[in-house]
Amino acid sequence: MSERESLDSPWIQAGRLTFLALYAVTVLAALAWAFSNVRQIDPQNRAVVLHFGALDRIQNAGLLLAWPRPFEQVVLLPAADRVIERRVENLLRSDAATQADRVASFATPLSDALAGSGYLLTGDAGVVQLDVRVFYKVTEPYAFVLQGDHVLPALDRLVTRSAVVLTAARDLDTILVARPELIGADNQAAERRERLRGDLVRGINQRLADLASTGLGLGIEVTRVDVQSSLPGPAVNAFNAVLTASQQADKAVANARTDAEKLTQTANQDADRAVQVAHAQASERLANAQAQTATVASLAQVKDPGLLLRLYRERLPKILGQAGSVTTVDPKDDSRLIIQGAEQ
Repeated sequence: MSERESLDSPWIQAGRLTFLALYAVTVLAALAWAFSNVRQIDPQNRAVVLHFGALDRIQNAGLLLAWPRPFEQVVLLPAADRVIERRVENLLRSDAATQADRVASFATPLSDALAGSGYLLTGDAGVVQLDVRVFYKVTEPYAFVLQGDHVLPALDRLVTRSAVVLTAARDLDTILVARPELIGADNQAAERRERLRGDLVRGINQRLADLASTGLGLGIEVTRVDVQSSLPGPAVNAFNAVLTASQQADKAVANARTDAEKLTQTANQDADRAVQVAHAQASERLANAQAQTATVASLAQVKDPGLLLRLYRERLPKILGQAGSVTTVDPKDDSRLIIQGAEQ
C-alpha cells in the first residue's frame, strides 16, 4: 500500500474530523468563557464587579466588560432607586398553629409555642396580630453582596424585634380600632395609629445603622412599611359576642322603657278617669244630700215657733211608732235622771 493511500484511509480521515470538531468545541468554549462576564445591564439593575473577591467597581445600566471567572465575579443587584417589597412571615401565625386552631379543644389545649405564634402583646395586656410588608432599597451594594443570603433573614428579625418593641409600648386602641366606644371622643387616636408606621420605619433603620456601625451592615434602607393589624380569631369572636350581648341588652332596655311608658300612660288615663268619676259622684251625692236636707234647711230658717211645734207633733208619733220602747223625761223635773247602765 502506498503512502498516499494510507493517508486517505477512512480511519485517518475520521480521526482528523474528530480532532477538528474537538478543536472547534474547545475554541468556542474558550470564547464563551472569555466573554462570559460581558453582558448588558438592564436599567432596573446594577452590577457589582469583584476582582478576586474584593470590590473593584459598580456598573450601572449599560454594557459591562469584565474578566471571566475566577478573575472577576459579577453580581447583579437592584438599581439604587428600585424599591423591593418584602413580607415578614415571622409575624404571621404559623401553619402548624393554624392547623392546631382547627382541631384544638378544651381537652387538648395548644402548647405555649403554638398558642402565641403570630401574636404580639400590647402595653395594656392586649393581643394583636400584625401583617407587615417592608419596602427597602439597596444603598451599599458591597455590604449587600457580602451578606448575601443572610440579608433577608436578618431583615425579618429586625422587623420582628421592632414590631415587638413598638406594640409593647402602645395600648390596643392605638394600634387598631378594637373598642370604639372608649375612644369615640379621642381625636388623636387615628393620628397615633398612623404614627405606628413611621415609628416602625425609624426603629428598623436605627437597628440597620447600629449594624453598619459595627461593620456588619446589610447595605439596605427601609423606605416604607405597610401594616395591617387585626385581632386574633378567638378575640374577634369574643368581641362579637360582647357586641351582640350589648345590642340585645340595649334592645331589652328600650323595650322595657316602651312598656313602662305604656303602663304609665295607661295608669294616668285610669287615674284621670277615676278622678272624673269621683267628681261626678261627689257632685251627684252633694245634690242628693242637698235635696234630702232641703226641708230641714228651709225649716231652720222659719221664724214661727208654732209651725215647728205642729210639725214636731205630726212627725213624732210616726218616729216613736218605729221604736220598741220609749222613755220620757220631764225637762223641768231633775229628780228623775236616766243614767246609762243603771237599773230603773
